[in-house]
Amino acid sequence: MKALIACSFSLLLAGAAWAQEPPVPNPDQYYHLNPDSIAQDGVPKGEIRGPFVIPSEAYPGTQHTYWVYVPAQYDPKVPAALMVYNDGQAYMHPEADLRAHNVMDNLIYRRELPVMIGVFINPGRRPDQKEASLSDWGDRSGNRPEEYNSLNDLYARVVCDELLPKLNAEYNISKDPAQRGIAGSSSGAIAAFTVAWHRPDQFGKVLSFIGTFVNLGGRGGNKYPDMIRESPKKPLRVFLQDGRNDNRGLRRDGTYNQEYDWFYNNVRMMKALTEKGYDLNYVWGIGKHSQKHAGAILPMAMAWLWRDHEVSTRHDDLEERSFHEPK
Repeated sequence: MKALIACSFSLLLAGAAWAQEPPVPNPDQYYHLNPDSIAQDGVPKGEIRGPFVIPSEAYPGTQHTYWVYVPAQYDPKVPAALMVYNDGQAYMHPEADLRAHNVMDNLIYRRELPVMIGVFINPGRRPDQKEASLSDWGDRSGNRPEEYNSLNDLYARVVCDELLPKLNAEYNISKDPAQRGIAGSSSGAIAAFTVAWHRPDQFGKVLSFIGTFVNLGGRGGNKYPDMIRESPKKPLRVFLQDGRNDNRGLRRDGTYNQEYDWFYNNVRMMKALTEKGYDLNYVWGIGKHSQKHAGAILPMAMAWLWRDHEVSTRHDDLEERSFHEPK
């Protein structure tokens, strides 16, 4: 089972014409799950509620499954921050590479994150299609390629106009976009950026792991750096991660196509965001197209994104100096 989980993400692109084997030894071998991604004794555990299903008007005939993480410290009288995770099944899987619910448990308890509602949303599918899973992320059995890799605003409508109203009806979520983030890996990462790009009035933070800012399926993801430079600066804070052994645009016939070079185009994103003056952090590792590096740095990335959440500096504020226990 563990071997299947470890390799399943890499298998997503096994049939792609530009995929190639990384050099040996395995470049992911030194990346290990962060301790803050593991459940810790004595830390209050949040509750994962669901699954829930919403029909989609943006993509007629499809539906989206999602789960909601409610931290133990959630108080309905106090607006909570929000983090949405694309490919939700992978971000919440208890044996996979990220385990974001544990990260939120541990960092909220230590006051390194604000109290935060987490939402794990899967790509859309028709009712007769299988739910995305670690062995099939939805590229072959769902609407993931169209939703996640397109640059239009349709998936932003799913998140902002179909998902958020359901959440707002159940939970007291901050209306401040600076207190709302969206995350994803691979195609889920470019989808996260696209949601915030179209709707900065709703999301001010983006977490991108091994993002597919490439011309995948001819959908033009590699155009984003030019769009960033040519557009007015948006109020976004962005964290990028990729590895030097991600898919590098080598075709099966040995030719190189820069439009399909994941690492090259992530670096282009970094340069464009930097030149435009965005609030940006980034990490380039040695890894391949997997979430091993992401699992090692997810807690750090989350703490950076929310580094300016409200704190008390009074020396005698003993509540602020204590662990964040449930009320």
